[in-house]
Amino acid sequence: NRVYSIMSLNKKNTEKQEITILPVKVENKPQESSFPIVGIGASAGGLAAFEAFFSGMPADVETGMAFVLVQHLSPEYKSILPNIISRYTSMKVFEVTNGMEVRPDSVYVIPPDCNMTFLNGVLELVKPASPTPLRLPIDMFFRSLALNQKERAIGIVLSGTGNDGTLGVRAIKGEGGMVMVQTPNSTEYDGMPRSAIGTGLVDYELLPAEMPARLVAYVSHSFSISGLPSVCSVTDDGNLVNKIFSLLHAHTGHDFSQYKMTSISRRIERRMALQQITAMDKYVEYLKQTPAEVEALFRDMLIGVTNFFRDPKAFEELEKRVIPELFVGKNSESIIRIWASGCSTGEEAYSIAILLAEYQASIRRSFKVQLFATDIDSNAIAIARAGLYPANIAADVSPVRLSRFFTETDDNFWRINKSIRDMVIFSEHNIIRDPPFSKLDLISCRNLMIYLNQKLQKQIFPRFHYALNPNGFLFLGTSETTGELIDLFSTIDNKMKIYQRKEGFTSLSAALPAWSRNPVTAIMAGLTHQDPVKVEFPIQRPMRSLIENALLQVMPAALLVNSQGDIFHIYGRTGMFLEPMQGDVATSNILKMAREGLLHELTLTLNRAVTTKQIVHCHGIRVRTNGDFITVNLVIRPVIIDKEDSTLVTGSLLYLVTLEAMTQETETSNKPAGERGADAELEAMKLALLVKEEYLQVTREELQTSNEEFQSSNEEMQSMNEELHSTNEELETSREELQSVNEELCTVNSELQNKVAELSKANNEINNLLSGTGIATVFVDHQLRILNFTPSISMIINLIPTDVGRPIAHLVSNLISYDSLVADIQAVLDTLIPKEVKVQTKEDRFYRMRISPYLTLNKAIEGAVITLVDITNEEKARESLRKANEELRLAVVVRDSYDAITVHDMNGGILAWNPGAVRMYGWSEAEALSMTILDRIPESLKKEEMFRLHQLCHAEILEPYFTRRVTKEGSIMEVSIISTPLVNKVGHVYAIATTERKLMKQLTTETDNGK
Repeated sequence: NRVYSIMSLNKKNTEKQEITILPVKVENKPQESSFPIVGIGASAGGLAAFEAFFSGMPADVETGMAFVLVQHLSPEYKSILPNIISRYTSMKVFEVTNGMEVRPDSVYVIPPDCNMTFLNGVLELVKPASPTPLRLPIDMFFRSLALNQKERAIGIVLSGTGNDGTLGVRAIKGEGGMVMVQTPNSTEYDGMPRSAIGTGLVDYELLPAEMPARLVAYVSHSFSISGLPSVCSVTDDGNLVNKIFSLLHAHTGHDFSQYKMTSISRRIERRMALQQITAMDKYVEYLKQTPAEVEALFRDMLIGVTNFFRDPKAFEELEKRVIPELFVGKNSESIIRIWASGCSTGEEAYSIAILLAEYQASIRRSFKVQLFATDIDSNAIAIARAGLYPANIAADVSPVRLSRFFTETDDNFWRINKSIRDMVIFSEHNIIRDPPFSKLDLISCRNLMIYLNQKLQKQIFPRFHYALNPNGFLFLGTSETTGELIDLFSTIDNKMKIYQRKEGFTSLSAALPAWSRNPVTAIMAGLTHQDPVKVEFPIQRPMRSLIENALLQVMPAALLVNSQGDIFHIYGRTGMFLEPMQGDVATSNILKMAREGLLHELTLTLNRAVTTKQIVHCHGIRVRTNGDFITVNLVIRPVIIDKEDSTLVTGSLLYLVTLEAMTQETETSNKPAGERGADAELEAMKLALLVKEEYLQVTREELQTSNEEFQSSNEEMQSMNEELHSTNEELETSREELQSVNEELCTVNSELQNKVAELSKANNEINNLLSGTGIATVFVDHQLRILNFTPSISMIINLIPTDVGRPIAHLVSNLISYDSLVADIQAVLDTLIPKEVKVQTKEDRFYRMRISPYLTLNKAIEGAVITLVDITNEEKARESLRKANEELRLAVVVRDSYDAITVHDMNGGILAWNPGAVRMYGWSEAEALSMTILDRIPESLKKEEMFRLHQLCHAEILEPYFTRRVTKEGSIMEVSIISTPLVNKVGHVYAIATTERKLMKQLTTETDNGK
């Protein structure tokens, strides 16, 4: 037995529960079920739906299907559902036990307090160790059924609350199965059916009694006895398939002809089965006559299976190895650009956005992120834009991420938070037809390539290469690979399918349309022409690479530059003519890298080529290389750039600079015979050249000075031009996206108006709340300027509305013995540790002052909050308690004292009588409180005692004295007495306390005459 921990979902919180998976031995367990299995899910109101469903099942007819009923059952009671179902069907009905084998023409009912999965032909139970607040058994079973049965999986959703079954419907449709849903208006509770219908993937909406007939018809047309599709294969007639592609293209504008035929045939065969059409030609005619069926077939073509953080290990590697690299070298003005192609309903795009948000929070920096999520399915894009997902996503998203990035709605859905939603831009986009996004740091294209053939993949991967920035990343599905295009991407993680863009790839144009052709192709073709050229390679990449490599061995050194000499590409070995420049090398410029002797002619020749737009030659240039001079021939050719290539380079024309060193034999043969060996003339030429170089040096310095004067403005204009160019590119490539955004604006505007009204109401409620609570509050910013305050604060700090914006240090407060307010606020801002102080006002009122950081919704510190809570009553109560404790301690002393302690008022009435007095004199406390002091004084001593009482009334202090007192039995005892006057706050004596101690000698009883 193995015990595992799972998470259970609740509207309030999440709980960790334990489940026990019990081992079971099954003899002859089948590895695969070759017959359709129908999963039927229901919740509240599902019993009547079950009865209606099985009542409509044909009697005494073998359907060839197995039915598995999954219902939300109370774990406290034994289920009687098998007995009820058996009344309405002749099939055998079983309550599932762990490891039960599934057979056709049987009904299996989930037991109470269990979840259930289907694996290798058997039903396995997962029993929670304790009841959980909310279970999703329908989704769990549907997903396992889809994974094992593929197109033989059938899901039916009946009456119930919540959204259990929604993700299971997606899984079944993703594997080519079929889904039925009960018509919502026929249900007792329509939550589950409406949630399933909201996916747009439901094949039939029927009454439960109508479902069996349609189900039997579908199965009979879809499967033979062997379990294989009974309709003819769509690949039998290529012409008919092409007609279907043409109809789809005419209706939707999308071409499916280069999708894998296995996937295409499975979708078409399923649609034929749903419409009960067995012949391909009849289905083609049906498509021509029924536009709705064309749309339905198109939707079936687009079905994809997705969920949050799909393939968790792959996303872990993405988070660990790729996400941090996206931010390397980025500043606060940089933009992180990501493209999630084939995003379906948006789960994986939002998953990447969550990883980006978590990383930015970890480094405590904020960057602008543009995450473009695209798909050709408008319905899926609409769901992604809404950002509303069923509660079932808790199976894929951790509780921490759920609480941080999602908000739970009242109808048990999770809505993605605005901070994540704002990072993602959704739009309809066809990866085959539409141009890609550009300057991307990461492309995520997961589980899309598995539906495309190799030819189409070879077109798409070069586009990804073009769209990525240098060292950009490509993230594919775990079953996908870049295939033969190993020169485009290097492998970062082969298992998790993470790749990185390779540099130096120059044969991109053969795989891309006109908008992305590299001008280098025109350069290579133009080497053999004397006029400006505009061509592209017709040769496939492997052969073209061989030709390019061969040309590089024999061709002169060539550089592609613009009119300013900035280098875009280099062919051949240029070390004899150019040398690296010092300092910043972010942009290489041929004029700054030219060796001695080449700069002047190169500058003049380039200027002539720019001015005339013609080919310019310059022969016999003496260039200093390795301490010696070589003779160089220079040719500069203009290269026309296709208008559609304006996204690649800045400017409308590039220039091909070719540099060819003349050999010793060539130089000698070009000289007249009379000059050969003429050293004197050679020296004269060198001298003339030196003079010329000095003159040209002056000219060059002047030109360089003027160039430097315009460099700053040129760079600024170039930067502005690049920004405008980038903006224009994004506008062009996201036309459909902007159209979708415009469609959302009306809805967003309406929502914003409601939000403004809600915000105004919330502000009023907050102001009334703060005013009603009486808590004095002040908000200050980082400069300790007042941002806002509540009216109650004016009784403590003299604040009026016009004080907003003033430093709090300039204000006068009513606090006494506290002058460190400013210092304490600054300390809290520095340490972010709240501080509490007890303060007192001049009106003798006490407050508990708390200073804490002022946090925004994004956890940013915007200042501090000072709150003062009136604790005057608490202080008074504390003081009263202290006095009461003192009196209590005194009372304990009085109670436990062995001496007799009494208190009497000024008239002699006894007010207090402790247990010691009871022991000494015999009167109980109740009896003593009804007596006076005279009742205890012998007759002969009353006059003397009255005199002492008179002295005590004037607060005179009496020395301890000896006297006599009468006991209850009438005996007289000698006692020593200490008398103390009790004085109130105004100094008046209000009572007298005595402490009396019995002496050892006791007098005899007095007679009645006072002796």
